[in-house]
This record gives sequence, structure tokens and C-alpha cells, in this order.
Amino acid sequence: MTYAENLPAWAALLVALLVLAGAGLTLIGAIGTLRFRSFFERVHAPTLGTSWGTGAIVLASMILFSVLGSRPVLHEILIGVFISITTPVTLMLLARAALYRDRSEGGSEVPPDHLADTPDGR
Repeated sequence: MTYAENLPAWAALLVALLVLAGAGLTLIGAIGTLRFRSFFERVHAPTLGTSWGTGAIVLASMILFSVLGSRPVLHEILIGVFISITTPVTLMLLARAALYRDRSEGGSEVPPDHLADTPDGR
């Protein structure tokens, strides 16, 4: 049994737009993964799509269940907080690991290590 018939039209439209926006942003991030050439370019697009796409879908879920339950539903905020914290941290860890690997292999497209140029290494 669904409760879709109990959802007001304004809420259904808003939820549908937010879900479509979230799915579209996630799709753009996935296309960016395929389109870019280097790892450093590829890792950036999905993180933006994941963060903003998840935010829109979480907001849609909060609106839907708040309207249907006739009380504020806020526990989805935790999902958004966890995604907002873990996605950039994962991006930085992956990028640093790839940069370290490329520098140790002597990659030609790797930016120079500015710390290695100083006499004391700081």
C-alpha cells in the first residue's frame, strides 16, 4: 500500500524536482568520470556529483516523509553530514596516494614537490 494519494501536489512536485536534480547531478559526475583523461581530473567530478546529488535526494526524502508524517523528519540530515564529510576526505586521500605513486614512479605530468626543493625539507 502506498501513501502517494495523501501527498499534496506541491510536495509531490517539489520532491520529484529534487530527486531529478539529484539524479542529474550524480549522472553528470558519472559522465565526468568517463570524459576526463587523468586520474586527478576524474576523481573531482564524481565527488561533486555525489555531494550535491545526495544533498538534493536527502532533502527530497525529508520533505516527503515530513509531509506524509505531518511532523518534521530530520534524521536524513545524518546521511548528508556523513556524505559531506567522507566524500572530500576520500578525495584527498585518493589524490595524495596517486600523487605519491606518480612522483615515486617519475611521472612527467606530476606537479613538482615544492618541499623537496628546500634545503631542510620543510
